[in-house]
Amino acid sequence: MAQSEEKLVTPVSLVVDIILVAAFFAFLWSVLRSHVPSNNPKMIALWAAVGASCLSAVFWLALQMFRVVLKAQLAAGRK
Repeated sequence: MAQSEEKLVTPVSLVVDIILVAAFFAFLWSVLRSHVPSNNPKMIALWAAVGASCLSAVFWLALQMFRVVLKAQLAAGRK
């Protein structure tokens, strides 16, 4: 039995994911700047970016898991 494998990642979905993650990073960076306990603007920007990058990576993983689960549920509904 040959199954037709559908691609989970397409160029369009990759661009959408990059835009979403970049927007999420920018939002978190702006929020986290007020939580860095420093008076040095460079350190504030650095540590806000470090925190935002970790959280953005988790957001990216959540996007990928959502995409896989959604495709599996849609495929199961078609059978």
